[in-house]
Amino acid sequence: QVQLAESGGGLVQAGGSLRLSCAASERTFSSYGMGWFRQRPGKDQEFVAGIRHIGWNGADTHLADSVKGRFTISRDNAKNSVYLQMNSLKPEDTAVYYCAVANGLELPLSMSDFRSWGQGTQVTVSA
Repeated sequence: QVQLAESGGGLVQAGGSLRLSCAASERTFSSYGMGWFRQRPGKDQEFVAGIRHIGWNGADTHLADSVKGRFTISRDNAKNSVYLQMNSLKPEDTAVYYCAVANGLELPLSMSDFRSWGQGTQVTVSA
């Protein structure tokens, strides 16, 4: 089973930025769709972003409406890694953020497209 390790969380003021990183333990999974979801205190898991590899060096991405225009997802297959750049952070972005692997090669569009995830990293945005 692939192991995913997230890093980059922390405390930031509203309007600030953070970059989350996720390293996968197996190169095979760099071919799969990957993404991020979050869980806010007392709330259900919420899809944030998905990405899949296309062609030689391309990628297809999908972002939740709540983060569109503020967050960007990217991946580096050579490093078996996926990233979430979060800008213009808001207090409501406070959550534990999880890196996840999709069921297959498709672009993840919702929580049901993920089959495994890491331990998560805490992001706290102060007002």
